[in-house]
Amino acid sequence: MFRKILYPTDFSENAEKALEYIKKLKEAGTEEVVILHVIDTAYLEAYEDVYSLEGMNTEQMMKKLKEEMEKKMGEIEEKLHSYGLKTKTSIRMGKPYEEIVKAAAEEKVSIIVLGSTGKGAISEAIERLLGSTVENVVAHAKTPVLVVR
Repeated sequence: MFRKILYPTDFSENAEKALEYIKKLKEAGTEEVVILHVIDTAYLEAYEDVYSLEGMNTEQMMKKLKEEMEKKMGEIEEKLHSYGLKTKTSIRMGKPYEEIVKAAAEEKVSIIVLGSTGKGAISEAIERLLGSTVENVVAHAKTPVLVVR
């Protein structure tokens, strides 16, 4: 039924909870999971400020960020492999909901499984003002979306 899943993650606690649902979907026929992390371009300036304190330029910062994300995604891959699932990883830059919807279409996934909220109080306050990533994914995705609380 849900052969291929898109699992967008911001590495938050709620995103971690969504992995348990993916494990259950394996029992219902899931074979592959595309793990996606979107580096939100709205936060790039903040990243640049932090990494510049370490003496890094933008190119070095992007390389370091990508390495950090790949490491975290590798840990998720290991967990999904232990469930007997094939995986693919993708790191994108842009508005998270737009990149999630694009990835779902490009990968021809059966379902998107994601946590209900992202990281931290600041992110939650911004989402209240600008619209939640989850709400926008649900509104714009052409595939079913499972939102895990």
